[in-house]
Amino acid sequence: MKKTFFSLFIISLTFSAIAQSAPGSYVAAVKKFTVLYNDDKPDSIYNMFGPEMTAALTKDKFKATMTGLKEQFGNLMETTLVSYKEPVAVYKASFQTTTLGMNIRLNNANQIIGLYFGQLKTASQAGDNTGAKFAAAASANTPVDPSVIESPMVHKTLSATLHGTYTLPKDVSGKLPVVLIIAGSGPTDRDGNSSKVDLETNAYKYLAWGLAKQGIASLRYDKRMVGESETGNKEADLRFDDYVDDAVGLIQMLAADDRFSKVIVLGHSEGSLVGMLACRDQPVKGFISLAGAGDRADRILTEQLKSKPQYQQDEFKTLLDSMKKGKTIDNIDPRMYYIARPSVQRYLISWFRYEPARIIKMLKMPILIIQGNTDLQVSTADADKLKKAKSEATEIIIPNMNHVLKDAPADRDQNLATYNKPDLPLKAELVPDVVKFVNGLN
Repeated sequence: MKKTFFSLFIISLTFSAIAQSAPGSYVAAVKKFTVLYNDDKPDSIYNMFGPEMTAALTKDKFKATMTGLKEQFGNLMETTLVSYKEPVAVYKASFQTTTLGMNIRLNNANQIIGLYFGQLKTASQAGDNTGAKFAAAASANTPVDPSVIESPMVHKTLSATLHGTYTLPKDVSGKLPVVLIIAGSGPTDRDGNSSKVDLETNAYKYLAWGLAKQGIASLRYDKRMVGESETGNKEADLRFDDYVDDAVGLIQMLAADDRFSKVIVLGHSEGSLVGMLACRDQPVKGFISLAGAGDRADRILTEQLKSKPQYQQDEFKTLLDSMKKGKTIDNIDPRMYYIARPSVQRYLISWFRYEPARIIKMLKMPILIIQGNTDLQVSTADADKLKKAKSEATEIIIPNMNHVLKDAPADRDQNLATYNKPDLPLKAELVPDVVKFVNGLN
């Protein structure tokens, strides 16, 4: 049977939509849902479902999800209609500890055939899917683990507002070590997903949950201009150092938080270099490079382009020569836009000047380098280069772990298939390796 879960993201929401009136059947259904939810009667809520929902979601699975929702966020205090476009109504659902979007759809018999908690969308954005599709739309995201506690984070800088998620063990005793998880390149969000590049892994979410189960807190966040993190900047204004400055601010925030005993920084992929730079002269007790490049970004991109036609390689070389002199080129082949469109060239220039092996050598704290040997984007040679630059660092090569931290073969097609299988767990060795390193820090 196909698994169907409810997405339970902790997010900060802004509501600009003007509420329309909803049919009385929706008002009654939401009111009844609220009463039954607050009275801990998930079975009674399940009895409100139409056949499209019951076929896609078992009663036990729904009950477990509602129990986790209740433990996580408490009672549902208020529901406010945001928008209605037949047949979907969208509500602002205010729980005791957070606010979520609640999308609901009814059939002609006034049975619930669509129910979704997560990021707020208007009824138009939710679409006019069939009940089965709407119910299944939430299956891409795993429910909140009831053994952990998650809460929203908002951090404001001069040019951005960063949104993220704290994850802590449910049973907290004393101060905890906290890991700052820095996402990889591109529009990758706090959970390791991106709708813009067809990436859905839940990798950072699983990592946070795995750490919490072992008594280690974490903070993962949406980079500026990604997910819920707001910024007034345009793509052309973004620089690599903006990411570094954001990470520095979060490190300082965590270090000042009385809940935490020590701060550890974990950077994945491009986030490894961001983390290295952010750690310098900051109160960080340990650094973890996870699938981090060992070479400069311009060399990596040049290597990756060797699989492209020669004319693209030649054009990129010309562009690189120009960028190394601090100059951009506006008139480039549109087929090169994915890698070096004019609006990102200044960002690339700011990124290319950093040599990871040189930066890691400057760090004073204990370092763990983790790399999978079926990673299609970063090789074990990169890990070896970082280790060579910092001989006292611990290097771990995890067999059959790919770039999105899942168990994957070397075969390219099968490997890439894991980039869109969010239910796949992390490679089994990853969390224990991180936990061992964190617990060994003074």
